[in-house]
Formats: sequence, C-alpha cells, structure tokens
Amino acid sequence: MFNEKFFYETVRARLFEGKLSAPQVDGLNAILGYWQTNYKSCDLRWLAYALGTAHLETNRTFQGVEEGYYLGTASAKRHQKSLRYYPYYGRGLVQLTHKYNYEKMSKIFGVNLVANPELALNLDLSVKIMFYGMIGGSFTGKKLSDYFSGKKEDWRGARKIINGTDKSEIIADIAKKYYSAISIIV
Repeated sequence: MFNEKFFYETVRARLFEGKLSAPQVDGLNAILGYWQTNYKSCDLRWLAYALGTAHLETNRTFQGVEEGYYLGTASAKRHQKSLRYYPYYGRGLVQLTHKYNYEKMSKIFGVNLVANPELALNLDLSVKIMFYGMIGGSFTGKKLSDYFSGKKEDWRGARKIINGTDKSEIIADIAKKYYSAISIIV
C-alpha cells in the first residue's frame, strides 16, 4: 500500500507546480488503482516508469489523448489524416498506433478498437493497454523487466518499450521523481 498523502504531496510539489486538477487526480488514481489491484507485488520502478511515460505522453493531463493533440483541433486532424497508419493513429496514455496493435488490444480486452479506435481514449481501457504493453512487451518487444529487475536499473533505456530513445532523458528524470513519491510504503 502506498502512502497516498505522501505521494500526492510529493508529486504536486515536484511535478505539478503545487497544484493538481481533478482530471489529473482521476488519471493518477486510475493508474495507481489498477496497479494496486493487478501488479502491487511487482517492482515499483515499473509503476514509476509507467507514470513518467503517461506524464509526458499526455502532457501531464493523465487522460487519454490523440496523436497531435498539442497542435490544436484542426491542425491535429490534418496531421492525423496524413499519417500512413490513419485512422489507427496514436490514442491513449501511451499512444497506441497501427491497426495491428488495435487488433491485438481488441482481442486481449474484448473491445472492438478496430471498428471504434476512439475507445482507446477511455481512461480505464487506456490504463490497461499501457500496463499490458509495457509489462508484456507488446508495443516494441521490449518490456519493463528488461530495464528494471533486481539491481538492473536503466531509466533512459526503458524508453525503448514505447518509442526508441525519443525524450528518454526527460522521461527518466520524471519517472525517478515518481519513484521517490511511491517508494515510501505505509
């Protein structure tokens, strides 16, 4: 069990300039709750890295987002339509992309993401997809245990689970801050 009070005080101060919105808290609670229910005996560095990834990929909203959301609605739609994998562009906490990934997650979670790709934006489903892909290695073949296991600790290399080395140092720094907030147990 986490020390929830310590967690929120720490992340609010170190990662959110002193304040969290209700949707941010909802997203963090969804991630923490799913972890506690399904993975609480796993390495806490895995959770910290997942939080760091979602933090960056959603621009700290902790809500499912669409690829290109930061461009504004009209520009994002143009961007999405230009992608070779349209309409299976990035959605969710970790940007699920490509039809084969939508098909894979549809089978795993019993939701037709191929016919309804926007369902990947659903917070609960997005959390499940994030953990399934990061722990099982279904996104790139790399998984959290490849980077965090026993004494092995590669905060920068773990970015290969999602997206090569893009922003690996930034995510590593963010994830370490989450780790400092969750490593205190009640």
